[in-house]
Amino acid sequence: MSEKFVITIARQYGSGGREIGQRVAEILGIKSYDKELITMAAQKSGLNANVAHHADEQVTNSLLYTLAMGSGAFTTANFSTDMPINDKLFITQSDVIKGLVEENDCVVIGRCGDYVLRNYDNRLSIFIYADLDCRVRRISELNQVSEHEARDMIKKTDKRRINYYNFYTGRKWGAFENYHASFNSSVLGVEKTAQMIAAMAKIAMEGNK
Repeated sequence: MSEKFVITIARQYGSGGREIGQRVAEILGIKSYDKELITMAAQKSGLNANVAHHADEQVTNSLLYTLAMGSGAFTTANFSTDMPINDKLFITQSDVIKGLVEENDCVVIGRCGDYVLRNYDNRLSIFIYADLDCRVRRISELNQVSEHEARDMIKKTDKRRINYYNFYTGRKWGAFENYHASFNSSVLGVEKTAQMIAAMAKIAMEGNK
């Protein structure tokens, strides 16, 4: 049986990355995974789902990162009862992602997917960004807040994602070398950006058969 193909989507807040990832999955006729990964990880680890969702993409001050970077990865072998919930969630969520991509072609949105699946050959990793003004308008409209509030939400959310990604991967969030391609969704919008990524994925999938 041939290996499954996975597309990972990292994104700036307000870039439309989630919608683009979901649309790519629709175009290709495959599954997409985003926040449901938190629930799946909570069920697998026995964590309270509400607590897990609150801990998602948050960083704690723990020694696990140093230990894990020394061994090269976070693994369930490091699991301990006194481990911070954030670390437990990252480890279990990573295991869930690895299990899912062995089962079916899919799109993984966020969750450090490009890093978690860095050794997975049949992978297309994408970073979605957008002009700040476009992001502000999008967040303002989606959340019914002022542009000033939208800018503040963008700043805080991106900072949280940067800290989370950098902490758990030892890499720099958004750095081009971590992804196969980056797209500015301000240029073509959500639908056409999704179509471009889907077309790129189809070519990659054909090449991996």
